[in-house]
Amino acid sequence: MPQRRNVIVIMSDEHNPAYMGCSGHPFIQTPNLDRLAAGGVRYANAYTPSPICVPARAAFATGLRVHQTGHWDNALPYTGTPRGWGHVLQDQGVRVESIGKLHYRSEDDPNGFDREHIPMHVVGGYGMVWASIRDPYIQREGAKRMLGETVGAGESPYTAYDRSVTQTAIEWLEGAAQDDRPFVLYVGLVAPHFPLIAPPEFFNLYRPEQIPPAKLHPSTGYARHPWVQAYAAFERSEERFASEAERADAFLAYYGLCSFLDHSVGQIMTAVEALGLGDSTHIVYTSDHGDNVGARGLWGKSTLYQESVSVPMILAGPGVKPGVCETPVDLLDLFPTILQGAGIDAGPEMGQRPGRSLFELAEAPADPERPILSEYHAAGSNTAGFMLRKGRWKYHHYVRFEPELFDLETDPEETRNLAADPVHAGALVRMRAALYQICDPEALDVRAKADQLALVERVGGTEVASGIGATGATPVPVTGNGICVAPATNDTIDSQSHRFRS
Repeated sequence: MPQRRNVIVIMSDEHNPAYMGCSGHPFIQTPNLDRLAAGGVRYANAYTPSPICVPARAAFATGLRVHQTGHWDNALPYTGTPRGWGHVLQDQGVRVESIGKLHYRSEDDPNGFDREHIPMHVVGGYGMVWASIRDPYIQREGAKRMLGETVGAGESPYTAYDRSVTQTAIEWLEGAAQDDRPFVLYVGLVAPHFPLIAPPEFFNLYRPEQIPPAKLHPSTGYARHPWVQAYAAFERSEERFASEAERADAFLAYYGLCSFLDHSVGQIMTAVEALGLGDSTHIVYTSDHGDNVGARGLWGKSTLYQESVSVPMILAGPGVKPGVCETPVDLLDLFPTILQGAGIDAGPEMGQRPGRSLFELAEAPADPERPILSEYHAAGSNTAGFMLRKGRWKYHHYVRFEPELFDLETDPEETRNLAADPVHAGALVRMRAALYQICDPEALDVRAKADQLALVERVGGTEVASGIGATGATPVPVTGNGICVAPATNDTIDSQSHRFRS
């Protein structure tokens, strides 16, 4: 009888991949992720299809680019269509379940899971409809701070939720170990997503003197790109810190949340090993997008810089030769990866899906010229932004604005925009042409705004839409059986009572 093949996908939220020991960070403590990477493959150039939650997660589910499915922003969540990798598994009779954050529309939708355990979805099934008002976008002067009203050491509903998700995953695996059926288990953790409140034992791992100097901070004379400046004026996290001490605590809390996340992953890894599942189970670790963590005076995601569009990507398990893969990858590659890990030929399902299996990419010669696209059509942007990574070059195309061009080989921190440098005019032309081979940015900007305007009109127009949706982070689910112990508070959500189905 052939050995069963299992897959566990662990997805965190807002984890900048630079904040791991295995990626070279000088002091961030992530021993469990480091151990996972040491026993598997770390993909050093991994990206999100969109640097914001809902579009990225819809792309992850379907293996399709954001502009292929029209999940443009956090008001247009995944509803179970188009077909995703979970549906393929269900058709093939593979047990597939989820635990934790998904950020789709509703567990009532056919999302491709046999069962969803304590799922976190968008608020009320509609998400941030107010953020679909664009060009011009609306300013929410009364909105609470994006990073949360409290910053520092402590417990938040999110840390309580992650503890519940981790414990539920361990209990689920204990049951699976007694069951001969193969499985694919998705585990959605929230850390290190804001609010920036880290459990004290993890917050206290770090000290203020470890915080590096501000990267490209406007206070030192750095001028943000106009498209990015518009987002900064919308987000305004930096100017809302009460003091320099609180700003320092924000860094320490992010560091602490990365270590808290690592601890959760380690508990799951330990359970896999202790239950005898290690020889039959592949583990994927990734995140939906990164976080700026103060670079350019920005927090959160929503930019095209490495801090925001990069994600961690680690694959480990039986038959995976340890190493580092330099070929650029993204979340779309998980569609064929998950299916291959479960023993299913992904070929008949690929169609217009651009992904490639991480198993195959790790074994193939490095392909630095593989193009990777990320796109943004959401909160704080009047026009669309597109990122193309190809070889040493990273190109940012902003509709109605001048582009940016970075040479990641000589400038990995993206400190010098070369777009206006005549020496690099040829590279700029080539990268622009490569982007247009994939999509038409201006046409997609028009299409996205038309879809968003239609949504706004369906709910009753701009005045009504401006009050629909969370102004902060999505609240944790609350159940009556004690699984999720923390209700939503003002630290995580300021929600409305509307209910909408897109």
